Amino acid sequence: MTELRNHAEWGMAAEPRVTLERLLSVVGPGALELDTAPGGLAVAVGGVAVLDVLDPEIRPRELVLAVGVGAGSAQAVDVVRRAGAAGAAGVVFGPERPHASAGALRAVAQETGTAVLFRTWHRWDELVVVLRAGLAAAGVAPLPAGRAPVLGDLDGLADAVAALVGGSVTIEDTESRVLAYSSTEENVDEMRRLTILGRRVPSWRVAAMRDAGFYRALWTTDDVLHRRAQGENPERLVCAVRAGGEVLGSVWVAAVGGRPLSPNASEALRVASREAAAHLLHHRTRGADSRLAEDAARALLEDRGSAEVLAERASLPAREPCAVLAVGVGPGAPGEYPPGDPSRLYGPLALHCAALGHRIVVVPAGGRALVLVSALDQEPGRAREQLTQLATSLTARLSATAGTPVRAGLGEVVPALARAAESRRSAEQVLKALTRAGDARTVARVEDVADTIGVLRVLDALRDLALPEATSVARLAAFDAENGAGRLVESLRAYLDHFGDVSAAARALSVHPNSLRYRLGRITAVSGLDLDSPDARLLAQLQLRLGDPAAPGKGPEPAP
Repeated sequence: MTELRNHAEWGMAAEPRVTLERLLSVVGPGALELDTAPGGLAVAVGGVAVLDVLDPEIRPRELVLAVGVGAGSAQAVDVVRRAGAAGAAGVVFGPERPHASAGALRAVAQETGTAVLFRTWHRWDELVVVLRAGLAAAGVAPLPAGRAPVLGDLDGLADAVAALVGGSVTIEDTESRVLAYSSTEENVDEMRRLTILGRRVPSWRVAAMRDAGFYRALWTTDDVLHRRAQGENPERLVCAVRAGGEVLGSVWVAAVGGRPLSPNASEALRVASREAAAHLLHHRTRGADSRLAEDAARALLEDRGSAEVLAERASLPAREPCAVLAVGVGPGAPGEYPPGDPSRLYGPLALHCAALGHRIVVVPAGGRALVLVSALDQEPGRAREQLTQLATSLTARLSATAGTPVRAGLGEVVPALARAAESRRSAEQVLKALTRAGDARTVARVEDVADTIGVLRVLDALRDLALPEATSVARLAAFDAENGAGRLVESLRAYLDHFGDVSAAARALSVHPNSLRYRLGRITAVSGLDLDSPDARLLAQLQLRLGDPAAPGKGPEPAP
């Protein structure tokens, strides 16, 4: 690269408040594992400190790394007590978890309100670097609304940056390996094509840039480096991604299709590279162990896995009571909320469960999340109560976070991990019933919504049943379709849903009762439907529930 040009200086804003929840979200489960947070996850974290026996002072808001202190020792209890008295954010111990003395450590944590965490596979020196970078990255403001991807979603980040700068984007690590790239429907230049296909910058290109001093310039500046278009090589921008003094990678931008980049592309890339730090750090520290545990849990919940494998990978007790929560986002009532994106809740789900002292595995499952909760109380009634309390707390917190109702279906408590799939099936049925019925409740178990589950099962059983083509509802739907109105089917549905109460149905339709009475007369005249016949009303209700009344035998639309 022959030309490097610096752009305007970036003004540093005042350092924002970083919470324990935000820090743990950024560094991911590959760096720290939360054991308990009795003071909540909103506690501020102002720094990281290694416990020094020669200087035992603990300062407010610090995350204390208890190097050399066994979590099962009396010294550990003393460190947590002193951290609580000093107002520290929490104490981090080594990866060896105590069993016999775990109760004493949690008891003092509850007493002082101090979070207790455990180091995972990082060495202490590596963890210090990760946490320092995590604090810096956690304090960066996100991309504009509608652009910010889920934390750790590098492909989503690349697409978001591409939309801001008006070009194609590649995200690389410090070894010039491609971690993600933006999607584009247009032809790209040859260098980008080779880089994406090989998942790394070609070695000859890396060597040329190193010899030209490019990497030395890139890793030592916060500015955006710019190269003008040269022949077939389009205009390019690149910015290093760093946090807390740690270089994490780089974001590259190239013009596409001969079009210039956005006028503010350099500034947008500089801002985006700061947010990219959190995504790159989360991606780097999401250990293989957490992915293996998620895969094992998914297999078990789908009735094709081993409870012993999951117990080993996720450190869960195989022979203690467990249950599944099926968690979904919106809608609150029919037509009131659009279905939400549950992926933004996966991280907070795990953090909030851990803060409440539960050992869980979160499994993304399409439009919902499955939360396997283990080590419940041996007494069935108490276990059900624990699950209800957890679900109630989670839905309240996550609804506030998502800005739309979050609902949880409670699966039946089963005696061991091997039967977790049974709990998953009941949890999903409850969530489907809550969502389909537009129920105002956010938490329920099977007996709470048994009638709705029953109706849904009946409709599923009737899905492939061939009905006569000349039913009253089919004739009514055909008339509506021919006349382009659709009002008669809608009116019949409202009338049946309100048990024949004309006034209530009219209010639901926003029409005068006399208008509805006129429509009911038309319904009888057009379709021959006898509204005084229980059998005719039952068949009409079922066919309307099954979906398109003009298509006999068509099943119901799937519940969101």
